[in-house]
Amino acid sequence: MKAQPIADVYSDYLLASFGATTATGLSQRLEGEVSHDQGTRYLAGQKKTAADLWLTVKAFVRQVQSEAGVLIIDDSIAEKPYTDENDIVGWHYDPSKDRLLKGSNFLTAWYGSQGVRLPVGVHWVAKTEK
Repeated sequence: MKAQPIADVYSDYLLASFGATTATGLSQRLEGEVSHDQGTRYLAGQKKTAADLWLTVKAFVRQVQSEAGVLIIDDSIAEKPYTDENDIVGWHYDPSKDRLLKGSNFLTAWYGSQGVRLPVGVHWVAKTEK
């Protein structure tokens, strides 16, 4: 296998997998060419930010950028009914269901142009007041 950055290998594994995914599963799928320790170290490493996402996709955005391009902003709630409340998991109003949901609220930004849609930003909403 040609050497690829662990981020590329792991994201491909997540996209291609059905069901549970683990660093050990990645290692098994690649017949030991990537150790489970490499996967674990990557996941436990430095926290990724929206700026890291932008640096990753910027070159692709520039390839499809056009006057007709659009920026799409979406807010979503990932339901987490069984998770303890914290700064990220809490109660949020979901207008599509007309009720409160326990979960994580996040914003995503996408750039769309020439039939391509690329993620360009993400922000997790942290509640500072109860």
